[in-house]
Amino acid sequence: MDDNIQDEIQEKTQYDLDKVYDYKDLPDKISGRCNNCNHALFKSSVKNFVFLRECRNCGMKKSI
Repeated sequence: MDDNIQDEIQEKTQYDLDKVYDYKDLPDKISGRCNNCNHALFKSSVKNFVFLRECRNCGMKKSI
């Protein structure tokens, strides 16, 4: 039964890694950490005054 609960939790926290999320709509659960994998290292870029942060571990992207 515990395995089923863990599977349900993991299913709820799966994010579409091809999508760029807006920080206003989806803020960090833990400040400075990826919501998907809890990793703390990011690649950052700025284009057209938009700051884009991409997790180096899983590739989840957020525009800040």
